Amino acid sequence: MIELAPCRWWNEYTKNGSLMAAAAAMLCVATVTFSQPSAVAPVAAHYPAKLIRLIVGFPPASAADIAARVVGQRLGPALGQQIVVDNRPGAASNIAADLVAKSAADGYTLFTATVANAINAALYPKLAFDFVRDFAPIELAVATPNVLVVHPSLPARTVQELIALAKNRPRQLTYASAGVGTVLHMSAELFKSMAGVDMVHVPYQGSPPALTAVMAGEVALMFAPSSTVMPHVDSGRLRALAVTTKSRLASLPELPTVAASGLDGFETLLWIGFVAPAKTPPAIVTRLNGEITKALAQPEVREVFAAQGIETLGGTPGEFAAYIRDDVARWARVIRSSGMKAE
Repeated sequence: MIELAPCRWWNEYTKNGSLMAAAAAMLCVATVTFSQPSAVAPVAAHYPAKLIRLIVGFPPASAADIAARVVGQRLGPALGQQIVVDNRPGAASNIAADLVAKSAADGYTLFTATVANAINAALYPKLAFDFVRDFAPIELAVATPNVLVVHPSLPARTVQELIALAKNRPRQLTYASAGVGTVLHMSAELFKSMAGVDMVHVPYQGSPPALTAVMAGEVALMFAPSSTVMPHVDSGRLRALAVTTKSRLASLPELPTVAASGLDGFETLLWIGFVAPAKTPPAIVTRLNGEITKALAQPEVREVFAAQGIETLGGTPGEFAAYIRDDVARWARVIRSSGMKAE
């Protein structure tokens, strides 16, 4: 059985590009039933013995959905079972996370976790689950870097010049975001905190309208995903100042990092990984980590992600657990210092 309903829109979205159409075809078979027999090693009671649900807290076409479908398309045959990608959008993915946190810890309900969950841990103090306590990290899979861009009319060509300008014009510079609490908003708040500047936040309903506002000169700057912003930089409608990664991007070697531009330690990513409910048997977590690692190493998988501006990561469950703890703590500090509250 092939579940094609969630992918109808995707074929429309990608019909104008051959590479993206190929990527879409790959994504749309992510929920195929693989009925051929598989000799599963006797790990955690012969896991897996039935289909696995991979919950996504965002709608189709989101970066989290893409990651789930690309990885799920490879994970299914490797495990000998069906991987069903189940989109449960709403409340910045809190609804989906709560569902998985309360699911049986048997490896048959997994969650596509993102940086939003690390931010939400502090932004929503009354959540019914704890992102660190109630999940077993499996693997940090992919990430989308962000780029600091300004309108070309702004007299700042470097991060240092932008900081100096903001200090000379307190609360006169505005920055756009995809909404309160999004990683784009949090990137700017982290920038403000580390640079010691005061700028005015202008939230929008998503990244596209925020980007449009900056290009129109209605807002001075924003942190935006590299995959969506660079065509506008190339056309001259925006000026890119720096990337938010620890080191320069191979795809954008001419851009310095924010960290190397005077804000040592600055890093923000739209990261995506996979987790299971807490107390999932370690043998199952290890098995899933191994198969996801193999999937991420495949050239065709890397090509699909690269076409979306998504970088492949990877690592052990322990490394991902440490990353989550650090990220939750970091965003909690930013949220406390800014006095931010959820809408």
